[in-house]
Amino acid sequence: MKIFPKTFLYTLGLMLFIVGIAHLLLYLFTKPEWLVISVSPHDELTLNTSLNVANYVTQAVLKALPLSLICCVVISIACSFVFSRKITVPIKQIGAVTQQMARMERDVACKISSKDEIGILAVNINHLYQNLLSAIESLEIEKQRVSELERSKVDFLRAASHELKTPVTALNATLENMILGVGKYKDYDTYLPECREMTGRLADMIHDILETSKAGMPTENEEAAEVDLSELLSSLCEPYMLTARAKGIIFRLELPDCFETVLPPQLFGKAVSNILANAVAYTEPRKTVSVYFDGRDILIENECVPIPREALRHIFEPFFRPDFARERDKGGNGLGLYIVDTLLKTMNISYSFCPMEEPQGMKFTIHL
Repeated sequence: MKIFPKTFLYTLGLMLFIVGIAHLLLYLFTKPEWLVISVSPHDELTLNTSLNVANYVTQAVLKALPLSLICCVVISIACSFVFSRKITVPIKQIGAVTQQMARMERDVACKISSKDEIGILAVNINHLYQNLLSAIESLEIEKQRVSELERSKVDFLRAASHELKTPVTALNATLENMILGVGKYKDYDTYLPECREMTGRLADMIHDILETSKAGMPTENEEAAEVDLSELLSSLCEPYMLTARAKGIIFRLELPDCFETVLPPQLFGKAVSNILANAVAYTEPRKTVSVYFDGRDILIENECVPIPREALRHIFEPFFRPDFARERDKGGNGLGLYIVDTLLKTMNISYSFCPMEEPQGMKFTIHL
């Protein structure tokens, strides 16, 4: 039996029971009794009589009893109906809404019409459903992020295998020709140092690949801490200032006395180091590399040939090198900016990389 008829019958039965008991007591209390009135024989006039006064009351009550009973029954039915509806309608509404919630329909909520236990139940269900939707949305975002991360890892491994295949093949061919004594490869004094350089570049590339594969992984995430960026950038720029001086590059460093912020210092330092390494590597002698603050933005500029707009779309892809920097000994292995992109996204730090018109060059902006 559903809750409405159950509540209605229970309430009606209770009220009818009360009505029946009340009428039974009323009948018992008005039962006929003989009243005798006598006058003392010592008086002048002696009168002996008896009168059933209560009989009239009983008859009146018995006449009114059916009408009273009918009225009480009707009132009981009406009160039971109103009470049952008042109790069960909010519960039925909650049941209908929870069915919609079970189907994961958006923008549904229990109607709160009272502040009693049913109203509290509706509020709790609404909060629970909103928390459930938030958790599902977070899981969907995390699932999408993990899927994108897995796809990027697969693409990265494919690109890495392709990049490693070329120098390994070249090294293997050189060593095989040296073993067979083919033509110019008989000159071991010339080609052994070249083989050693190839193995050194391979070792550097493998190291960069391993470091890149770890970037952004949960095990590599670092807790954020309060750091002085002026002090951190000063220490990061010091080795690149020496490199720039050796290449005849002007390195301008303009930092405030103190700039406090909260971020993971090692991850941030690794990202900035890659940006500085690219800036110094692609700057010609007598040109300038500048590092300075603009409000809460860190700007790293270098005078160079601006990267074309078409190449900028792919500049943060792994192993991508612009057409003018395809040689590995000049243009690197194409992992520097990919590492920067991965690390800054891990720290939820936005950035921009765009050409400069005057002077010509590139500008990397980190937005804090």
